[in-house]
Amino acid sequence: MKIPFYKYHGTGNDFIIIDNRKRIFPKENQKWIEEICTRKFGIGADGLMLVENSNISDFKMIYYNSDGKRGSMCGNGGRCIVAFAHYLEIFKDQTSFEAIGEMYEAKIENGLVSLKMNDVNKIISNPYHYFLDTGSPHHVTFEKNVDEIDIYQQGKKIRYGSPYFERGTNVNFVEQIDNSTFKVRTYERGVENETLSCGTGVTAVAIASHLSNRSKSNQIKLQTLGGDLQVSFTVENNMYKNIILKGPATFVFKGEI
Repeated sequence: MKIPFYKYHGTGNDFIIIDNRKRIFPKENQKWIEEICTRKFGIGADGLMLVENSNISDFKMIYYNSDGKRGSMCGNGGRCIVAFAHYLEIFKDQTSFEAIGEMYEAKIENGLVSLKMNDVNKIISNPYHYFLDTGSPHHVTFEKNVDEIDIYQQGKKIRYGSPYFERGTNVNFVEQIDNSTFKVRTYERGVENETLSCGTGVTAVAIASHLSNRSKSNQIKLQTLGGDLQVSFTVENNMYKNIILKGPATFVFKGEI
């Protein structure tokens, strides 16, 4: 059986996306998902996503990390699957979709996808890092020069270290450029390596930057290896609300598996 697939990327964070509304994809085959996400030997991607029918929204997003395991929320993946659903004419300009048991809202305007993230109110602050969950868990540490860091070695050490251990965490290394601009490099769990960009990661960085008083702005620009993203938010009673992750979601190619 041939299964059509589409390849998208959000600032270098790349995904295989499949229209599974007719249930054509063997979701239980974790090994195969890992194989087709493997670069050089498969299609190659940071993750695989399925568009499925939903009874409560326009569609449902099912996300797998490149290791074949079901993942938590992916911000860039969410933006890319919104772009794909728009291509499928599931919605016109604005949409709501279901992912990981939560509801998300998004819109497309001037070629950019804006995704509303969940509110954040639980942030663990330590002398050397911040920890928060923006749909996925993130360890955020501020550095002087992120280009000099061995992201793979340092990220892996933190990802499996105390207090995260087996559950693990994503790790973000951040360098401040100016009052509202930050450079971000990310070690992503499930990929188990550095990715060119991470949507939930830059969202965590934006919030940590504001919470730590490194920025007074509620519109933060994030520079990643794959391109620039923007995160805006409001703060009410120590809770970060109306969090919007905005940036491009680019179609690369389509094919058949």
